Amino acid sequence: MLKCHARRGVSVVAVQAALLASSSGAFAQSSNTALPPVTVEAPQAARAKPVTRPSKPRSASAGRAARPATPSASVSAPTQNKVVTASAARAGLNQAPAGQTATTIDRSQFDNRPAFSVSDVLRDSPGISIKQGNGPRDFGISIRGSNARNGFGIRNLVIFDDGFPVTQPDGLSRSDLIDPHAYGAIDVIRGPSSALYGNYATGGALNFRTRPGGTIDGVEYGVDGGSYGYLNNYLAAGKKVGNFEGSLFASDVRGDGYIGNSWFNTQTVNFLGTLKATPDDRFTVKIINNDLSTRLPIRSSLNQYYQNPFQQGCATGVTAAAGCGTVRLFNNGFNATGGTDTETAVQAGLGRNDRRTIVGGRWEHDFDNTTTWRNQFTFDDRNINQPTGTTSAIGDFPSYNYMSDLTKRGEILGLESTAFFGAFYNTLTASSDTRNVMPGGNATLGRLSSNLYSETTNYGVRAREELKLTTSLTAVAGVGWETTLLKGINTAYSYTGPTGITTTTPTTADRQFQNTAPELALLYNLNNEWLFRGRVATGYGTPQVSNLFVVQTGLSGNNTQLQAQKNLGYDLGFDWTPNNTLKLSATGFYEFFRNEIVNQATQVNGVTYSFNAPRSEHRGIELAADWKFYPGWRFMAAYTYLDEVYTEYVENITNVSVFSFNRAGNKIPGISPNELTARVGYDEFAGPLAGLGGFVEVQWKDSFYMDNANLLKAPGYELVNVNVHYKTDLVSDTFKSLNLFLEVRNVFDRTYVASANNIANTVTTAGLQNPASVLANTTGSIYAGSPRLFVAGMKVAFK
Repeated sequence: MLKCHARRGVSVVAVQAALLASSSGAFAQSSNTALPPVTVEAPQAARAKPVTRPSKPRSASAGRAARPATPSASVSAPTQNKVVTASAARAGLNQAPAGQTATTIDRSQFDNRPAFSVSDVLRDSPGISIKQGNGPRDFGISIRGSNARNGFGIRNLVIFDDGFPVTQPDGLSRSDLIDPHAYGAIDVIRGPSSALYGNYATGGALNFRTRPGGTIDGVEYGVDGGSYGYLNNYLAAGKKVGNFEGSLFASDVRGDGYIGNSWFNTQTVNFLGTLKATPDDRFTVKIINNDLSTRLPIRSSLNQYYQNPFQQGCATGVTAAAGCGTVRLFNNGFNATGGTDTETAVQAGLGRNDRRTIVGGRWEHDFDNTTTWRNQFTFDDRNINQPTGTTSAIGDFPSYNYMSDLTKRGEILGLESTAFFGAFYNTLTASSDTRNVMPGGNATLGRLSSNLYSETTNYGVRAREELKLTTSLTAVAGVGWETTLLKGINTAYSYTGPTGITTTTPTTADRQFQNTAPELALLYNLNNEWLFRGRVATGYGTPQVSNLFVVQTGLSGNNTQLQAQKNLGYDLGFDWTPNNTLKLSATGFYEFFRNEIVNQATQVNGVTYSFNAPRSEHRGIELAADWKFYPGWRFMAAYTYLDEVYTEYVENITNVSVFSFNRAGNKIPGISPNELTARVGYDEFAGPLAGLGGFVEVQWKDSFYMDNANLLKAPGYELVNVNVHYKTDLVSDTFKSLNLFLEVRNVFDRTYVASANNIANTVTTAGLQNPASVLANTTGSIYAGSPRLFVAGMKVAFK
């Protein structure tokens, strides 16, 4: 129960602190922990009568006025009794913007399990799909199918870390730098969101929130270890001292991998520090650094996956066992005149050696209790060396992102209002090489295949108004306008003769896109149990410069006709919270896309081709449940149904002649129609076994098409995970708590597809589409998922 004794003249920061202590993320597990009373002190004035507010869990969707959400609390007072500062309202726009379909995954949902990657935690939200990428913690994250068709990385959604953007100006995000142990909560914001987050937010946004220093209040050390040489040593330290609060997270993760040639070694540092310089000024610093060194297997065909899912016995191409992936490399490093050699991933030394460094700063100034000005600058440098197949991508991608905005709380015609207006500018300039990989092992590099000089710049403005029409009805309106500039020169290199006489072919692009994204939403609180919400919003995403220079064969060429994709989406849903033990959320959505940018694999390993599907439709249902049906027992589930189809798209396929095929009505490949994560668990809260618990978790992913013609399907799967954990407070001058856990994943040792990139349809010389039996031999698509594995962990908290 939160009691707030308010006086006139109370500082903005003090009020904000009280609010932060009372707000929560959806489906938080800590509702059984009582919150301490918070008393706000100020200079002597007329004392307001203390008001005791009834506690109530927050809904799974962001249905109420923008407000902060901390991972350590799960109750909040009814909205009509809250005093939300402008600063808190601004923070809420990255966490749970009013009117948006959203879920917050609280740390308590993954604190007692070995959370190796984002795939272990994001499955707790409906609307999320995960697939294995090119590296141990590189996962494709998809919201409502937004990224399911991409071959690597994350696209079509915008990612933040404590409100700092970690999506670069070209729209690419990578999850290598995300160690879940660092975070207190993760906000999943679903649906077209370009009005608030700009370019690439066609699917939504994610905001990862590290734990504040005061929450850690000391030092925590943890270690996870398990099958296939997995070991993660991590440390979290934090403190709040006077006007400064800081937290530091560091981890060292390594393992042998369960597929041949997939060992990895990665280090991550994540720092957040905030200084309250004056009662009205706060300065925040953010630093993230990730170093990754990993070997990579070659993606298999479906037939190879069935023959040898974990690519064992693949030492060399000559002695390779059935089902081993191979690549054909130029012996001389530049053309076939010198002959070629067929090598496995182990033999060639394929892998990635990347570094990502992010440094950000934020200044917030309160003009008064109702107006906050925020300025934020982020430097983000992605440095890559990626010999993943026949070629290696090498480059440095530094980017700069500046945002400035005002948030105003007040009244319009006597109605409670929250207004927001901001401007932004971000840019990325890079020169990157693609070099041939040649025999010799350790990813020996041959001559240059191509060089791409690229410039990506985005700038624009956005505005938003939240208006409380009645005590029960809130309206939200927003709009974003943005200009995107894409410039590039791609120089392709070809070599003839035994000496490699060089010929260069330049292709240039200079494109400008202007996009506008409006949104409208209505929220209706029928009573304290029911919240109904409706929303119509738009999103847009421009191509990446590199997309403009890869043609359907996977070679360098002119693809500069690519257009920006746009979507118009409708959401309708409700949240039902009849009591503190049950929370249900349901959302139906229907989205109309124009010029959707779709990627598919090419004949060149690791290279994808992008094209516009003129019209397509995405529709589905998202369900979430959290039910504490008996003391100590809890059931949680997240279910997503997706039905996504081309409604206008004619595909041209060349084999001597050009043949056209109408794909209208076909399912968009890569989209699993049904996904479910369900968990039932028990935790003992009293007696000699207090702190002991466990759960059983089921994951289901339905089969899905891999090609535009809908001829070949990747098989679905069902997995069962079992967890036992124990947490106890320690009576000591040094130690605070001990947390132990053991988890068995994939208990029944199912062999399953963790990632299947889209493949291209092919035709015979007579113009007949090759059947599924032929497509099943197309390589460059599949990674198998992990067999049964055991992971144990320990965490100790020090005072």
